[in-house]
Amino acid sequence: MSSLLDSDAVVTLLKAAAEPTRLRILLLLSQGEFNVKDLMRILGQSQPRISRHLKLLAEAGLIERVREGSWAYFHLAADTAAGQIGRHILGSIGGRTDGLPGRDAQRADALKKEREESAQQFFMARAAEWDSIRSLHVEEAQVEAAMLAALGPGPFDLLVDLGTGTGRMLELFEGRYARALGIDASHAMLSYARAKLDRAGLGQALVRQGDICNLNIDDGVASAVVMHQVLHFLSQPSRAIEEAARILAPGGRLLLVDFAPHDHEFLREDFAHVRLGFGKSEIAHWLDAAGLELKDSRDLVPPAADGLGKVTVSIWVGELRQTARHSASGRPVTQVENAA
Repeated sequence: MSSLLDSDAVVTLLKAAAEPTRLRILLLLSQGEFNVKDLMRILGQSQPRISRHLKLLAEAGLIERVREGSWAYFHLAADTAAGQIGRHILGSIGGRTDGLPGRDAQRADALKKEREESAQQFFMARAAEWDSIRSLHVEEAQVEAAMLAALGPGPFDLLVDLGTGTGRMLELFEGRYARALGIDASHAMLSYARAKLDRAGLGQALVRQGDICNLNIDDGVASAVVMHQVLHFLSQPSRAIEEAARILAPGGRLLLVDFAPHDHEFLREDFAHVRLGFGKSEIAHWLDAAGLELKDSRDLVPPAADGLGKVTVSIWVGELRQTARHSASGRPVTQVENAA
């Protein structure tokens, strides 16, 4: 937690939280992330009023704002003194089944259900595409079991999933991290992932829009980083590995999952795969250049009976050397909770 607040900051915080509408907003944000449009709908107030309340809460340090394209999402501050005080205030409030807070909670639940249904439609529209790719390799359950074994039990203070997509990795590693952050460039994917995480009650896992080759995250803050079926979409896979290494703490682990070399050209033509798989020596070279030691490598080969035309899934684990530390890139970075 950050340093203690002075008396003026505490007074500002308490004044911000004491206003009825702002307290309702804080109660809503304790349930999850919302944008201005969401809060307008739930609270039945105008955009200028909602924006003004959010500005005061943010200035008091009670909430944080994260840009996602043309949208902005708000959540309760976490690892700050103001955030801890705010959470203590909310924790002292009893059940919210009566009055305005109760109706707010009901409308928020209805909104989340609509989000989930919309996200499910997005997923179903692409399910055939994803199923066609999954059919090329061993069962996904086998891949995920191997990933769990390869990364290890943790516990991880912060796990970062680069190219999070549907947020599946954040679900898979639940229970092994205190906090998790998923990064993806697609707003539609993030909407789907956010709905899934809401439904699963994974409040300790957040998703953010970002460039995985140019992360807005501080050096050395992650205990583990995951990249699942991401590298083959990148024109410079080594750059993503360098960024993953940069945000890892010494001894932190990078889990890579992708295809071994194959000749399925249709994946390049129909599914935007830039690279047709990776060899162990290539991955090991990139890991070494990024200050990581290859600790584990395993191949999930399709059974001989159905291996014809199928591809091998490879798993690699790199560990940041205790002496490795990457200097800051010179570009602006934020604390991970602000990025989260």
